[in-house]
Amino acid sequence: MVSRIALVVIIAGAIIIAAVGRGIAYMPSIQQQQEQYTTLAGAAAQTTEKVTLTAVLAEPKGRWDMLLEDALQELRSRHPDKDIQIDYRVLPYDGTRNQILTAMAGRTAIDLISVDAIWLGEFAEGGYLTDLTNSSSEWGRSSDWYKENWEGGMYNNRVYGIWAWTDVRALWYWKDMLAEANVNPESLKTWEGYISSSEKLNAVLREKGIQSMHLVGASHSPDMWYPYLWMLGGDILEQREGHPSKGSYWYPAYNSEEGVRALGFLQQQVNAGIKPQPSHFWGEEFADRKFAVMPEGSWLLGTFPREQWPDIEQQVGMIPMFPVPQEGMPNATMMGGWVLSIPETSQNKDLAWELLTIMVEPETLTPMLEEFGYLPTQKPIGEGSYAAQLRSSIPYYDEMISMLEIGHGRPNIPEYPQIAEHIRQAIEEVYLGVKEPEQALNDAAAKSAKALGW
Repeated sequence: MVSRIALVVIIAGAIIIAAVGRGIAYMPSIQQQQEQYTTLAGAAAQTTEKVTLTAVLAEPKGRWDMLLEDALQELRSRHPDKDIQIDYRVLPYDGTRNQILTAMAGRTAIDLISVDAIWLGEFAEGGYLTDLTNSSSEWGRSSDWYKENWEGGMYNNRVYGIWAWTDVRALWYWKDMLAEANVNPESLKTWEGYISSSEKLNAVLREKGIQSMHLVGASHSPDMWYPYLWMLGGDILEQREGHPSKGSYWYPAYNSEEGVRALGFLQQQVNAGIKPQPSHFWGEEFADRKFAVMPEGSWLLGTFPREQWPDIEQQVGMIPMFPVPQEGMPNATMMGGWVLSIPETSQNKDLAWELLTIMVEPETLTPMLEEFGYLPTQKPIGEGSYAAQLRSSIPYYDEMISMLEIGHGRPNIPEYPQIAEHIRQAIEEVYLGVKEPEQALNDAAAKSAKALGW
């Protein structure tokens, strides 16, 4: 591919050579050369295609600024014949889904969007996303992803997005608070030990305005309950035959014996004096030392200033697990994160796909993960040569990466938001003492079955 400047030089040189070849003593003046260059450069510029890619992304903005700047630079270098720009809007999480759906319903041309993994099925079922199955097959990088994360970008066995980064939930605690209450961190690993540790911590810290354990009572309370369900061998949904219109389809399974037992553990916490928190600040309440122990996502690190990261392990402990019913039992955690997708309305699908693949290349993505403390969905970053770069800057990196093996994603079917709300209501009813776990989950499952068309 010849650049514009090189093209101008070639053409100008050809004029001189042609003149000399005809015996003409031709050597244009500097002014004439400049005029010829300007004329030819203008003509070359007119052949450059101008392309503006558009994107709608979820906050925080800084991660996209960093990632897109590097990716766009590489994309431009691959296409010197194109003047490529990108116009992107970054929206609050709560508004991103609705604005994308509104834009898609109105057939607004958008080239790239960030999709919460739980929205993927809804968007794909609505015909709003480009099927990337063939493109990803030609790309040939699917085996680089952790299995759960690659499948998180699929719906009905078709690829509709690439899961770019993830997070895990773990146990975080203040070392000095546990020491003051004479609580061994190892005791937090079992249900019984967790409850007894709470009682010890409350006895010492409550008068200081510090609560022992954080218990989510906000709208995403199901997310912090699922690990207990999974570690017991239960699941949110199961495939069942005999659906009135679909033959085989999903049916609620969370009201199983395992689900009842898992919700019973939340009930035990409330009975032990652990108060459900209706407001959630994603770890800031822990960083403000309002809680001694907090089950929370890996993003909690981001609530601490970066300059504190090198020494944070001296003050804050992290256990890469949720409490289990008995020592030695299997564990589980939940993974979230963002999927990059191309809307069906995109008018630049090939270029958008190329930009997307550049964004998730390890050399492009790793610096952003390092800056913001996110976890990779790709093995070459999580375990390969790039891991050293992240390990040197992200506290507890190896421990968090080890949790990807026990990580689960939430269902990405269109009905999932309704199902999550049914589960949230059941948890709330148990928190308030209105219903026992079994009744609450059975009532919720009946509503979920109806939402699923049974």
